[in-house]
Amino acid sequence: MDEHTERAAGVSGSGPRAARTDAATEAFVAHRNLLFTIAYEMLGSAADAEDVLQETWLRWADIDQATVREPRAFLVRITTRQALTRLRTLRRRKESYVGPWLPEPLLTAPDVAEDIELADSVSMAMLLVLETLSPTERAVFVLREVFDLGYEEIAQAVDKSAAAVRQIAHRSRAHVAARRPREVVSPARARGVLQAFQQAVATGDLQRLLDLIAPDVVLLTDGGGVVRAALEPVVGAHRVADVLRRIGAASLQPAEVNGHPALIVRTGGAVDTVLAVRLEGGLIAGLYAVRNPEKLSRIDRETAVTR
Repeated sequence: MDEHTERAAGVSGSGPRAARTDAATEAFVAHRNLLFTIAYEMLGSAADAEDVLQETWLRWADIDQATVREPRAFLVRITTRQALTRLRTLRRRKESYVGPWLPEPLLTAPDVAEDIELADSVSMAMLLVLETLSPTERAVFVLREVFDLGYEEIAQAVDKSAAAVRQIAHRSRAHVAARRPREVVSPARARGVLQAFQQAVATGDLQRLLDLIAPDVVLLTDGGGVVRAALEPVVGAHRVADVLRRIGAASLQPAEVNGHPALIVRTGGAVDTVLAVRLEGGLIAGLYAVRNPEKLSRIDRETAVTR
């Protein structure tokens, strides 16, 4: 539990109120990582996901625990509703965002990469695909396809009928299938490609870079209008390679980001960029460079995600 939730959960004295709060705290802590992962996959922002968890806690703490038969389902419902409200606000905010918007990167534990489905669901590429869904479609897809919740349970979370949720699930599944990365790459293979890529970038080896990236590779850079970044996608192997060669003097640190191998670029010891990749056919087909400082505050510590 984070410090904000700890303060919110704190009570003094004893008696029924304290006992209820203890029970609420125990249930919330038990499911916190799951709730965070749901909120993050719906929002693409760890900071906003944490805010959703704080709002979830405040509502959960006021509920009489004796009336709750399934705490997990109840907490998922609160979290989903709070995330949907915030997602609609974020969509309006993104309309005025400067340059490409990318999800907030998370430093994840190595075992996340071993869970192929979880790693896929939190990958930069998948989170960008989810951005193309409506808020309700995104919620239904995440709850059904990632967390395998039943239609009745999802219906309660999104305030729709079970029949409507089935239709939304079918529509969102088809939408995502048409846009998601076509190839599942093993963690070992991805690490091998990234290691070769890191060496090519560090040495400025143009030919080696061209050998590793797809001819139609796309580089997205997110500076949020705060730091220098391309305001449009950079497309094509030679154009992308020219951009990458400018990184050479910086420190490149391999890391597991959103369940996949990535590079953390440091200048003067400080995090400058998180560079994630998408592989197709053994080549790097997509590059996601997050430079907005507001999105880099969590990258020095692992964030727990789970199904």
